[in-house]
Amino acid sequence: MSINLSLLPPDEKNKIELDKQASFLVWQLKQAKCGPEAIVEEAMKLTDPQEKAWFDQSVEKYKQVMGVA
Repeated sequence: MSINLSLLPPDEKNKIELDKQASFLVWQLKQAKCGPEAIVEEAMKLTDPQEKAWFDQSVEKYKQVMGVA
């Protein structure tokens, strides 16, 4: 079963993008390519409280998955 992501509503597309950004930032943190301040900077760019909460949730999820403290 395939899902066409372009058919999703804009808010769902944005959630996917925020999740991808969180994953990449945690990966960079694990690889010592950035520090924790990079995650804080990205979170500060988000003005919508729901987006910020989703981003923070994703960061925590990926920290657990990747074993980053």
